[in-house]
Amino acid sequence: MLRCVLLDDELLALQYLKLLCEQISEVEVVKVYNNAEKFIQEKDEIDFDVCVTDIEMPSINGLQIANLLSDKHIVFTTAYRDFAVEAFDLEAIDYITKPVQKDRLEKAFRKIEKLTKETKQVSEYITLNSEKGKSIINTNDVFYITVSDVDSRDKIIHFKDETTLLVKNNSFEKLKEILPTGKFSRINKREIIAMNSVNYYSHDEIVSKILIDGKPKTFTIGINFRNEFLMML
Repeated sequence: MLRCVLLDDELLALQYLKLLCEQISEVEVVKVYNNAEKFIQEKDEIDFDVCVTDIEMPSINGLQIANLLSDKHIVFTTAYRDFAVEAFDLEAIDYITKPVQKDRLEKAFRKIEKLTKETKQVSEYITLNSEKGKSIINTNDVFYITVSDVDSRDKIIHFKDETTLLVKNNSFEKLKEILPTGKFSRINKREIIAMNSVNYYSHDEIVSKILIDGKPKTFTIGINFRNEFLMML
């Protein structure tokens, strides 16, 4: 599922774009904005993958917005063709002229899905919003991930060197989408484990390779998550 933010200063165009996106099954519209400055103020608090933005807007244009979103996929919409070169210089996924057609929008999202899958297969690094800001994480260093006791929307990444990092406002579903395929398994309601940390397992328990206070850390395998774990082996 691609989490999407929509940005256009024309309210009717924004409503129409939202309607089209809601008809595409693999897309979730997280938030819509008709004010670019408000979006800039809130962008770091929103969990999204894609920004579909108009180019011609007052005070701040879509090209400037794209420069602020280096870790997001950008799709431009515009009534003009004059900005195509600048748009692709910014490595935009697509450049769609208005009026936007559903099939044209679907094509752009398919490009993003394909790119996301390819990147996910080869990249060992992910970027997440954390208590320290934007954090680049080497997934090879991750031991397991658990739910924060303070706020269940937040997660705590436990590294193999026994350090931790609090990541903000991330669901397990979202984390599973961005973690490398086949390398992590959710094992119960509160934990995801790196498969290369598993030493051995029984019907309902995992014994890890990582020692905590001199003893291997153990995990419970939830009955509803056992099949997912076994399929990873």
